[in-house]
Amino acid sequence: MLQNSDTPKVSLLVPICNVERYLRECLDSAVAQTLKDIEIICINDGSTDSSPDIIREYMERDPRVKMIDKANSGYGDSMNRGLEMARGEYVGILESDDFMFEDSLQKLVAKADAEHADVVKGDFYLYWSTPRERRELFGIIDEHMTGAAYRPVDRPGIFYRKPSIWSAIYRREFLNDNQVRFLPTPGASYQDAGFNFKVWACAERAAFITDPILCYRQDNEKSSVNSPNKVFCVCDEYAEMQRFLDERPELKAQLQGILMRMKVDTYRWNDERLVDELREQFWKKASSELKADWDAGRFDLSLFDPRGETDLRLMVKSPRAYIDSRFGFKKPGKINTFKHYFKIGGLPLVWRVLTYQRTYGDNPHPDDVPAAQ
Repeated sequence: MLQNSDTPKVSLLVPICNVERYLRECLDSAVAQTLKDIEIICINDGSTDSSPDIIREYMERDPRVKMIDKANSGYGDSMNRGLEMARGEYVGILESDDFMFEDSLQKLVAKADAEHADVVKGDFYLYWSTPRERRELFGIIDEHMTGAAYRPVDRPGIFYRKPSIWSAIYRREFLNDNQVRFLPTPGASYQDAGFNFKVWACAERAAFITDPILCYRQDNEKSSVNSPNKVFCVCDEYAEMQRFLDERPELKAQLQGILMRMKVDTYRWNDERLVDELREQFWKKASSELKADWDAGRFDLSLFDPRGETDLRLMVKSPRAYIDSRFGFKKPGKINTFKHYFKIGGLPLVWRVLTYQRTYGDNPHPDDVPAAQ
């Protein structure tokens, strides 16, 4: 099926660990792609269920399916192994509990070829199979993003959106030239965050399509988003992103403030997932980190909306100050919200909030929009 078995158009990486329940649906969607010139690299990360046998079934039926069979070493190492084995012009990622639409790779490649892009990203559906099948468009791509390819550093809104690295394809040469790889820490989680940041940081030409590429499963109880015990993994990812910038002074000058805003946004998101006991532990570490960042002058407050700046100042001040503030913001009604801003920053902060809302409405990331608009 390959035009050239050594250089397929796309290498599709499928990281697999004990996912027998969903794996056939995933692999069915991979082999059914209308773009036939692909290789499907299944990375079995020490599965103890029937996942390896299922992979072998597909290998017998379709020569494009290959397997890396290894002891359990974690998602990041699995993905790096897959990237080393990949031979395609482009690399795609398909999580083993998700499934793609038949023409997804064909649409992504068409846009990539037309725009000579380093990366092309599409939209996706949130997907539930129980108690009844349901899909909800995530809406990660806005219409104004879908024209000609552009440099993400020049329009940084994409940095603040959900990583969703599996709704995109990447030019393999671009990944290799920029040493874009995953943090291989065993047992870690959220390793898509660092990979995603490196991609946007280094891409000279990123392109976007509004077409939904796949269904992103929400009801897999083993998913990392359902594992609050991996509370500090997100901190490891941001340490890796900082290391990446520290080694690239030109990028650091452009992206240090953006990385800090990403960090605050992500830590706020992580907070929402945690039970009280874990929340106390997380903010003890996170507050210390953010204070060190503050003291090092890494923050650009012009990149924060008023709520974000308020949260940041409380995070730096003390873990308890931030935890206590969350409940003030959650009280219903705009009056209570403005009372909370007044309590923290007085009339100047309330005025800034009002000015921001008149200008941008409820959009926390106005820097998505090109300057000409």
